[in-house]
Amino acid sequence: MTVQGLDWQRAKWGWFARDCLKFAQWTSARFPNETIVVSRVLQDYYQSRYSKKTLLINNGTEIRECKGTQHLPALGLSPGGYVLFLGRFSPEKKCHLLIEAFEKIDAPFKLVLAGGSSHTDEYAAALCKHSSERILFLAWLSGEALQQVLANAALFVLPSDLEGLSLALLDAMGAGVCVLASDAKENLEAVGDTGFTFKRGDLIDLRRMLTCLLADDQLRASAGERARKRVREKFLWDDVVNDLAQLYTRMVKAETKQARVMPRVTS
Repeated sequence: MTVQGLDWQRAKWGWFARDCLKFAQWTSARFPNETIVVSRVLQDYYQSRYSKKTLLINNGTEIRECKGTQHLPALGLSPGGYVLFLGRFSPEKKCHLLIEAFEKIDAPFKLVLAGGSSHTDEYAAALCKHSSERILFLAWLSGEALQQVLANAALFVLPSDLEGLSLALLDAMGAGVCVLASDAKENLEAVGDTGFTFKRGDLIDLRRMLTCLLADDQLRASAGERARKRVREKFLWDDVVNDLAQLYTRMVKAETKQARVMPRVTS
């Protein structure tokens, strides 16, 4: 079993769903032949909570080069002219905090929030009330449109309180985009010393960092290159797949060997 995060902590769930998710988490520590976690934070949690030794195999991404801009005009965007959030519109993602901080800064950029509701229609609707010429909401993106919107962003921001090991954050790093994330432990683990962080939930610190980064093109460019280098070293999908293949092969061989040595029962 692979554990991506502590989903019961998400604010969108009611008490019954949280209890079900907690039970599922308990089973993930008790029953699988192997339990895989995607971050060292999760590995430490399973060790302290369940005394469970887990196998760390990080989430991954790929190196993305900027290959065109033809999809941007139809979305009202220009290359390097916007700040991007990509993901679910869910309370723990703190999109409202990012919107409030952006509304209070004076910079020639747009804020783009691309994603959609995930059992959070009321929250998503409240966010969309802030739609304006400066703040754009896009539906889920895919294919070339997604690649171009991601690769041409001036800055990627992940303000969330809770993460596993964010695929969107890794994707932005792999695209060579400067990233700004909350100082949640999982985000710190992903970013390392290649990007920037702000105090989780702190509007003033988020606004300060947005102002600083959007004023310095060279700072963002150098951070983006460092982020891409970190992805090459730690978070490529090819390496993840190789690690998983080795694990599954080892487990199948162990099961096959055990089956061969079991005594044959005859009637």
